[in-house]
Amino acid sequence: MSVTGEGSGQISSRSRAVDEVVELVSTLIRFDTSNTGELATTKGERECAEWVAEQLQEVGYTTEYVESGAPGRGNVFARLKGADSERGALLMHGHLDVVPAEASDWSVHPFSGAVRDGYVWGRGAIDMKDMVGMTLAIARQFKIEGTVPPRDIVFAFLADEENGGKWGSQWLVDNRPDLFDGVTEAVGEVGGFSLTVPRPDGTERRLYLVETAEKGLGWMRLRAKARAGHGSFLHEDNAVTILAAAVARLGKHTFPLVLSDSVAEFLAAVAEETGLEFDPHSPDIEGQLAKLGTISRIIGATLRDTANPTMLQAGYKANVIPQTAEAVVDCRVVPGRQEAFEREVDELIGPDVEREWITKLDSYETTFDGHLVDAMNAAILANDPQGRTVPYMLSGGTDAKAFARLGIRCFGFAPLQLPPDLDFSALFHGVDERVPVDALEFGTRVLEHFLLNS
Repeated sequence: MSVTGEGSGQISSRSRAVDEVVELVSTLIRFDTSNTGELATTKGERECAEWVAEQLQEVGYTTEYVESGAPGRGNVFARLKGADSERGALLMHGHLDVVPAEASDWSVHPFSGAVRDGYVWGRGAIDMKDMVGMTLAIARQFKIEGTVPPRDIVFAFLADEENGGKWGSQWLVDNRPDLFDGVTEAVGEVGGFSLTVPRPDGTERRLYLVETAEKGLGWMRLRAKARAGHGSFLHEDNAVTILAAAVARLGKHTFPLVLSDSVAEFLAAVAEETGLEFDPHSPDIEGQLAKLGTISRIIGATLRDTANPTMLQAGYKANVIPQTAEAVVDCRVVPGRQEAFEREVDELIGPDVEREWITKLDSYETTFDGHLVDAMNAAILANDPQGRTVPYMLSGGTDAKAFARLGIRCFGFAPLQLPPDLDFSALFHGVDERVPVDALEFGTRVLEHFLLNS
């Protein structure tokens, strides 16, 4: 099949890409690419990236393998020429690393890639080797069949997203911006998955959430210092006590509600479909969101900043008052709130606690409009006539934060049609992570249609 120009191409229900996507995802999961956040103990990215490169080279791509600032941090790039190379290119990106998993907690081995009970199981099944597998399957099909998309597509398979991209996308943007020459728009995670909502007439509607915004991501270190001493003495000035009080104040604090454009559009769309009311000024807005089910955890977290203490460290012996105590806080900040957030944090922790950013990545937000959004919606409707795309904000962060620094307009669109009763949000970084086989096949068809008309 050879397709050129915009708006072309009828997609068969069973393509080459659909036939091989499950095996590709399963194989990707079998590479243990656990990212511990430390260079010395993170593993597997090079081997996985080299395998991805082999799959692309096998069908005729010229690939470039890049290590992003440290040995083993493997990234692979390939470009497919489009009918109109004068148009801005589209970046399709996915990360190869995953968060660690404890095998004893799982019902299947987290790096088995097992296919059973209608699911592909393993760490990375939804974050995000599902998208990597779908993208790889389509890239291979396009090359084998001589498909020419409307514009150039840059396929990027990246390292270190699970640690903020310091040794991945952030390094690549700083040191190899040439890899993104001509790119004007990008598509990655976390979006495109379905949320089934009830309608007033008793029917249901599947909403496909397209990520148009991300909260800022910051990991903050807090430090208190005081005089060391013997544990049996009276100590009015104790670093552990000072820090613990500050951490408690911060962890219990509720930041003000801020309704961004992306969240407002999402709530309006859900209200239109369901007849439910979501009053952002209500003191029970979280209770209203709970009517949406498990997705409310993600949506609720986008209404306000969060600062969650995650690590504490102090002392070296039971009878010694330490001189220093430290904590790490995971901060996620609504677009436009960074300065106000930092002022609020400083008031909460007080003058006796120092703070510094370990990682600080900006928030991002774009509008839900334009040709690319139209192409996403058309691709969903071609495969699910009862579907509807809606924008939303991700409470976490992705590699889009790096690409936005190059002026690239970024979206999250990894389409999956999910069972209504699947607690999808709990699977991210969770035990027994898995993705439905039929969702992978659906998503591959959607992405194929999308790329042929983007």
